[in-house]
Amino acid sequence: MQENSLNRPIYTAGIYTAGNPGDPPPREPLALPISWRSGVRPDAYRPEKGLEQAVNVALMLGQPLLLTGEPGTGKTRLAWHVAHRLGWGEPLVFEAKSTSTARDLFYTYDVLADFQSSKAPDPESRLKYITWNALGKAILSANPQHLVQDLLPETTSHCGPCRSVVLIDEVDKAPRDFPNDILNEVENMSFRIPETRKLPVTAPPGMQPVVIITSNSEKSLPDAFLRRCVYYNIPFPKPEQLREIVRARIDYINAESDSFLGDALDFFQTLRLPESSLRKKPATAELLGWLVYLGQQIPDKRKPLREFPAVLEAGLSALVKTAEDQGIAERLLGIWIAGKRPAVSSLKVTNGQ
Repeated sequence: MQENSLNRPIYTAGIYTAGNPGDPPPREPLALPISWRSGVRPDAYRPEKGLEQAVNVALMLGQPLLLTGEPGTGKTRLAWHVAHRLGWGEPLVFEAKSTSTARDLFYTYDVLADFQSSKAPDPESRLKYITWNALGKAILSANPQHLVQDLLPETTSHCGPCRSVVLIDEVDKAPRDFPNDILNEVENMSFRIPETRKLPVTAPPGMQPVVIITSNSEKSLPDAFLRRCVYYNIPFPKPEQLREIVRARIDYINAESDSFLGDALDFFQTLRLPESSLRKKPATAELLGWLVYLGQQIPDKRKPLREFPAVLEAGLSALVKTAEDQGIAERLLGIWIAGKRPAVSSLKVTNGQ
């Protein structure tokens, strides 16, 4: 059996095994656990006080809420929580891409299908080549059905009039001009459809959607765009906030497993220490996935976590995501198991090892 950097056998318990040459496949397909990420639990989201206040400011001013913060701090999931707390159903999501244009936020138009159609170009017939996207759906739904019926293809349902939460996710991935191109539309909640020669579609006052925008700060956003937003940077949760988040999201965490959780958070915080030298420090999302894995592998949560070094070693792949960080994390784990505090000199990686 292979040895790891802690000179212990590599932990191999699980569903998948490498097997031996010539081994036949199983007679029946193996069942896998349902992913812990399956489904969204908006009721389990735990915003800290500053974020709660920023949401209220945005709601009272009727302005978009722009969120920044480390990946994994809950920027995206806030939209589900706000929609849940407002009783508006699930949010409508627009995921920005490097090719996104302002029109894509409202609808996409299949130019090629229209061109290949044998029918003569008719603005009314072009509706069937339009697919409504997040903010377009929200503005249409904000209107009574009879006012927008001529814009709705037969396959499009209408709940209206109803309000929506719209998430514009990772806006910094879009081209530089994208935020400026949507300034007026986002501010006035109105857009045009040149292909159908229709008048502008506008969300009535009091029915405008709530817009939440996230950014990973990969590039700066235009000042004119920032002026129209309420801004909040989500800080990384403090230890007690992490405990609250974990208790709300992980089913097996209870009074009996409090010491187990304390050990897990202690090692997690060790990985995030400045002296750890990790290039990409694990965030809340990695912590939750790691804890789900530990919960499946360690039946007795009353024992100290240090008694399961092989499980901890195997689970590092859920916490660290680069080759260099893997080596550092293994060293940190050995130091943590020994009950010591890491020093920068002990974590240097040589020859890629």
